[in-house]
Amino acid sequence: KLVAYQREFHALRERLRVAEHRTLQRSSELNNILEQFRRAIAETNGSKDALTNFSDETQKLLKELAYRKPLQVPNIYHHLPHLLNNEGSLHPAVQVGQGRTGVSMVMGIPTVKRKVKSYLSETLHSLIDKLSPEEKLDCVIVVFIGETDIDYVHSVVSSLEKEFSTELNSGLLEVISPPASYYPDLNNLKETFGDSKERVKWRTKQNLDYSFLMMYAVSKGVYYVQLEDDIVAKPNYFATMKNFALQLASEDWMILEFSQLGFIGKMFQAPDLNLIVEFIFMFYKEKPIDWLLDHILWVKVCNPEKDAKHCERQKSSLRIRFRPSLFQHVGLHSSLAGKIQKLTDKDFLKPLLHKIHVNPPAEVSTSLKVYQGHTLEKTYMGEDFFWAITPMAGDYVLFKFDRPVSIEKFLFRSGNQEHPGDKIENTTVEILPFSDTALKTKEKYKRTEDHFYRLAEFEKGVAEGTVDPAFNPVAAVRLSVLKDSAVWAIISEIHIKRFAG
Repeated sequence: KLVAYQREFHALRERLRVAEHRTLQRSSELNNILEQFRRAIAETNGSKDALTNFSDETQKLLKELAYRKPLQVPNIYHHLPHLLNNEGSLHPAVQVGQGRTGVSMVMGIPTVKRKVKSYLSETLHSLIDKLSPEEKLDCVIVVFIGETDIDYVHSVVSSLEKEFSTELNSGLLEVISPPASYYPDLNNLKETFGDSKERVKWRTKQNLDYSFLMMYAVSKGVYYVQLEDDIVAKPNYFATMKNFALQLASEDWMILEFSQLGFIGKMFQAPDLNLIVEFIFMFYKEKPIDWLLDHILWVKVCNPEKDAKHCERQKSSLRIRFRPSLFQHVGLHSSLAGKIQKLTDKDFLKPLLHKIHVNPPAEVSTSLKVYQGHTLEKTYMGEDFFWAITPMAGDYVLFKFDRPVSIEKFLFRSGNQEHPGDKIENTTVEILPFSDTALKTKEKYKRTEDHFYRLAEFEKGVAEGTVDPAFNPVAAVRLSVLKDSAVWAIISEIHIKRFAG
């Protein structure tokens, strides 16, 4: 029951965050209306005849608005001025469905005309058939047809209406397409990064397609998941994604990745979509979507005065990878004409041999000899398990935080289901306080010569415990081997939990 209450609490908190975001949206819309009033009054040149239909109070308000000289705030039209040529540029040309809102998750699927084969129907069946009746009420799948040939769009809609009439009528499935006026002229783009003219056009349009889909989805749910039209999903994918997101409710994440391929299975929080769309619009002609997303993370957390490793550690707290993958890419023929892509997600069928947690950014190091690329860095970031050859007395594993952290509790688990015997014993967990002032609470813990305090020891392959608040903030955590081991060592779970906030 406690777990259920925690999930409900986290879900409520996310909904409150979305509500706050929508309030800001409404405020922005009202400001736009006021700006239109100002323009209308300015066009009348203060003509009394133009104002006679309004009450005295309204006339006074309009005059105040007309004569203000505010700074001009940049908006979407600065980057896409062609949208001003048609007032319907940001309205779907085709919109089919019930307009469902208030769900936990919106899944966006862009699709375009493929010369060889369409995988859209198979993709939708894979997603829909793996949803429970309750889950079908808690999500929306939005198919975005990125074509302006209205006859083709109607043919796709007609096909979907025949095959998925129940889902369209219930509100689970929606289909939209953009108006031709949404797109700028894509024929005179600058060729960059060695890409051909056709590829630059393809990736630029793709950026605009993703943006339209995100703008449509932003007010529909708590989370938005970007998918593609040529994938298959694992059973229980919806509950897995939702539960993982709720587990990380106290973390400041920006992207949750449920597939390692391209833009498949990427989850965002709805309030972040506006920032992402604005960033894409600023640079939609310059780079492909995956590069732009990485740049957003760089701008948010990377320090230009630090090295690339430091930057990657900081970004890892915003971009979190879930394993094993929940979606597999099955399409052979790309939406870029003539391109064959034999991309498959190698993690899709792998058993999970480690557990994923979000840990504080840290520089990790060890004296242990690593086996076959199962590095400590990957384990700390939740990407793999750590595997080392026989630990000896004096060996260590060190987590040096990029900045001091207030730790609530810790957990280190060794061994995994394939190698249950590779457990750690005779090893202690130690912390280094940022400020080692003489507090009485520290007297009951053994202090090492280099000022670490021993808090716990591995028992049956596991070491866990809470951190006395007197030690916080903490500069580093260390595992110290006290006796030679007879077996190799696997660390399958690392969780250094910060205090919320």
